Formats: sequence, structure tokens, C-alpha cells
Amino acid sequence: MNAHRPKVSIITPSFNQGSFIRATIESVLAQTYANIEYILIDGGSTDDTMAVVNEYRDRIDVIIHERDRGQSDAINKGFRLATGDLVGWINSDDLLYPDCVERIVALYQAHSDGAIFYGAHSDWIDRDGQLTGRRYLPIPNRTYLLNQCADIIQQGSFYATQYVRAVGYLDETIHYCMDLDLWLKLLTKGPIYCDNGPAVAAFRRWEATKTSTGGSHFLSDIRQTLRRHGASLFAPTVINTQYGTLRESLRLTPFFRLLKGLRPLVNKRHAYRPLSVYPPYGRSTDSDAESA
Repeated sequence: MNAHRPKVSIITPSFNQGSFIRATIESVLAQTYANIEYILIDGGSTDDTMAVVNEYRDRIDVIIHERDRGQSDAINKGFRLATGDLVGWINSDDLLYPDCVERIVALYQAHSDGAIFYGAHSDWIDRDGQLTGRRYLPIPNRTYLLNQCADIIQQGSFYATQYVRAVGYLDETIHYCMDLDLWLKLLTKGPIYCDNGPAVAAFRRWEATKTSTGGSHFLSDIRQTLRRHGASLFAPTVINTQYGTLRESLRLTPFFRLLKGLRPLVNKRHAYRPLSVYPPYGRSTDSDAESA
């Protein structure tokens, strides 16, 4: 490793994200840190994604455009190609802020034993790029993720490449929370460190993301992943997914629809502010709308 300028590999998995991918690419290319390897893996987009990508072809180190088996397969292709000391991915509808990699590298250089490096503050934006929420999520260790809170911040997180290889990359059988599974595996290899400054990245939450459309299937994925890694049936994390599943089932009832109809009146009466509210498990998985 070059002790002064370690290489950082950034992967963008993409599928039919022509509306957002330009902003994502430009956020990577605008990094203040110079020693970056950028790998873009497109799953055979049929919209104008590749037309946008091709505008930046001379500034992206590796571009692959072929059908894949989904988002995890695309990211794993990037992981296997990565030559950096650190590796991470940014989905093709999310953003890195300009100093993200520089701050992550500083964290890495201060704590070379780490497996995961991330920013504890995160921004949420809508499809138009407008800020809709902020969150602070300090994660001390693996036990906390398993038993207290299973939320993670994937955008702007980076991992020691040697450990990503050691744990066998992403589990491609997990559809929604493969990032949580990866974190739990990595934390058997080394500790986690966070940057407590302002957000290093933004998660775009819009109607076609997995987080928005996953519903009870998303929660089931989280529960199964937690249990597989050793969480008790009675751990707060597991109980929260059960509560969430119950809530999802109630969403289909006439009573819930009535309450939803009354919500605008309640919000107006109590000066509701969306920046102060975070739905349960509005976490990372985020990703591109469904990959091929």
C-alpha cells in the first residue's frame, strides 16, 4: 500500500438509470482525492444510460455493458476487478460529496486495522435532488448491528479490499439487504470506523428504489439475514422487522386508508416537517431500480 495515497476503487452498478446517472458519475469525478479507480458496471440498459456514460468514457477506468443477474452480481464484478486498497460502491441514483473519498482515506490512514469506513451523517434527497432528510447513525460494532439497530449507511461507505475478498464478496442470493449481510461479514474481520463530520454522500429516495418498493419482502430479508448471523428472535432488531411486517399488512386495510386520508389534516395542524421524520428501515439498500 502507498502509505500516502492509497488507491480507492469506486463501483457504480447501473440499469436504466438515465435520469440520474449523470449526477452520480459527476459526483465521483468531482472528488478532491486523486488516486481513484472508477468502475461502472451496466446491466444492459435499454434507456439512454449508456449515451450518458459514453460522454465520460475517457474518465472512467472500466466500463462493462452486459446483462447480469442483478445488482449484487454487477457489484461483485466490480469488486473482482478492483485494484484499490479500499473499495465501495455508489448506486447510479445516489451521490458522493466532493470530499467524501478524501475524508474516508484520512480515516483509513488513522485506523489501518479497520474493515469498514463510513460517514455517520447522511443526507436524503428526492428525485429532483432536493434535500428531504438528514440522519446521524453511529455504529460501534457488529453486536450493535445484530441486536440494537440494523440500519446502515451504504452511500459513502468503503471497505478494506482484502477483507471483501476474504468474506466472498456480496451474497447474490440476497435481494434487498446484501449490504447489511456484507457489513456483518466484514465485521468478523476488523472493526468499523466512522467520520462524524457533515454528510459525505446523499441517498436518493424515490418511488422506484428497492427501499421504497420492498415492503414486507425487504423486512423479511433483513430478519433472515440477522438470524443467519446470530441475532436472537427476541433481539430488538428482529422484533422491529416483525412489527414492520405487521404494519405493512395493515396498510391494505380500509382503516389504514382512512388514517392516511386524515394525515394531511394532522400534518397541517401540527406543523409537520418532513426533515424531522424517518420511516423505519429507510436505510441503505436503495439501489438502482431493479437490475436486469
